[in-house]
Amino acid sequence: MNQKLTLRRALVIGLAWAAILFLLLPLAVSVPVSFTPNDYLSMPQGHLSLDHYRVLFTDDDWLTSFLQSALIALVSATISVFLGTLCAVGLWKITSSRGEAVRLIVLFPLIVPPIVSALAFYRLWADWGLLDSYPGTILAHVVLSVPYVVVAVSASLATLAVKIEQASRNLGANLYQTLRYVILPAIRPGVLSASVFAFILSWDELVVTLFISSRHIYTLPRRMWDGMRENVDPAIAAVSTLLLLATCIVIALSLIRKRAAGDL
Repeated sequence: MNQKLTLRRALVIGLAWAAILFLLLPLAVSVPVSFTPNDYLSMPQGHLSLDHYRVLFTDDDWLTSFLQSALIALVSATISVFLGTLCAVGLWKITSSRGEAVRLIVLFPLIVPPIVSALAFYRLWADWGLLDSYPGTILAHVVLSVPYVVVAVSASLATLAVKIEQASRNLGANLYQTLRYVILPAIRPGVLSASVFAFILSWDELVVTLFISSRHIYTLPRRMWDGMRENVDPAIAAVSTLLLLATCIVIALSLIRKRAAGDL
């Protein structure tokens, strides 16, 4: 019996790793392609070249796109986490049909297809004069990110009893003190996860950005899209490799921290 369980477990683990490798294989292809000496996407033959990595750190256009994406992602993620956390806490306290209606409205951007959201943003931003501007791009990313924050924080709040908040208020804490010293520490993992989701969503957003930006706002995903559409620039593979490396480093640091804390 134990031998059968061991065999089944090994089979499940093997299938899981096979699925992971199948999903990661297309990403891994960008690593050797980024070292090609050619000016088009191809596997390196004969020798390796770092020319495309030099372009990323010396070309003003690529550097500007990096900085714009980082700035927009940081600001929009900060605003999204602030608004989404407050909204999730409010919905956690309000258990009524009105609260569910508000939740549905907040989660609506998750239901609407991206192209529909892009058209809506373009029409509204054109009337407000926010096209191709930092405020317009950041505000659009905030609208798209808040639902993910609400979902992540609400998942943490689901394990928190409402009586804890009531006990804090009964002991003399005001609303701010209860939120700052009781609720937020208890839902910190959800808030951190929401921050990561919001940042990644803003950093990776393309469809809406294509509609509401022109020349002034030229984020990294948009530059990569234009590079694929116009001349298939191998620098795109270099960007993909750097992003993949950064992701692996973050995951490794997270695992190390959890192991040090005794969670693994």
